[in-house]
Amino acid sequence: MELRRLRYFVAVADEGHFGRAAERLHIAQPPLSLQIKKLEGEVGVTLLDRSTRRVALTPAGERFLGRARAILASVEDARAEAVRVAAGEVGRVSIGFIGTATYAMLPALARRLRAELPGVELDLKGEMLTPDQADALREGRLDLAVVRTPLPGTELDVRPLRRERLIVALPEGHPLADGTDVDLRNLREDHFLSYPSRHRSVIRDAVLEACRRAGYRPRLVQEVAETSTLLVFVAAGLGVALVPESVRYLPLPGVVFRPLTGSPVHVELAVATRDGEASPLVARVRATLLAMYRET
Repeated sequence: MELRRLRYFVAVADEGHFGRAAERLHIAQPPLSLQIKKLEGEVGVTLLDRSTRRVALTPAGERFLGRARAILASVEDARAEAVRVAAGEVGRVSIGFIGTATYAMLPALARRLRAELPGVELDLKGEMLTPDQADALREGRLDLAVVRTPLPGTELDVRPLRRERLIVALPEGHPLADGTDVDLRNLREDHFLSYPSRHRSVIRDAVLEACRRAGYRPRLVQEVAETSTLLVFVAAGLGVALVPESVRYLPLPGVVFRPLTGSPVHVELAVATRDGEASPLVARVRATLLAMYRET
């Protein structure tokens, strides 16, 4: 059964007249009458009572009209949804964030996507280590990942977002907490809290390199995967930590943040997807992320 014939039938039913329906459809009346007859032949019943003055629906036609309208509306909905999918405006997307991006970026991105793409279901996963996110991307458990570079392995499309300098998080009672900035050499005797060594951590490597340039190897006493827990340990006086500047978005009583003197130490933030990712929605979300950082 052709959709065209359903549309013709609905037009005739609406107008109650073949001539007016033909004008509405921009076709001649004889072909319209022929198509309606073919439709009735397919259905097997008379749908319209015809007279010289008017066209009326039969009881079967009344029932068929409701179904015809529903079918045409469903087809239009399917078309519109396909267009939205192709435009990246509908679907589900899973996004992972490293610890520091969980506090600064996740809320801002979620608000923006809710406003711009209300038809998209968001699955947001915070406090993930970069190597874990890389594995999740390859295995299809994540669609996008906000990570630190360099990223281990291949098969991923990585695009830079911004560079962040490292700052020091000190317990409130630390002797250097009252100053304006901190010379890394003055932390030689302190205990350091760090990210885990079981996976290669970009920040851990940056901390080791910064301390090496300052002339010593830091005394690493505790490994912590979550940035929020790391700051809790700093507040408890268990040690100091070098963290990206965006950690300031997670204020915690008992922790003081101070910049480092000398040449700044930077780490890079990036967004990663699977290489060759074909999803319009993933491309749309990635473009939104990139735009957010161009605007700041």
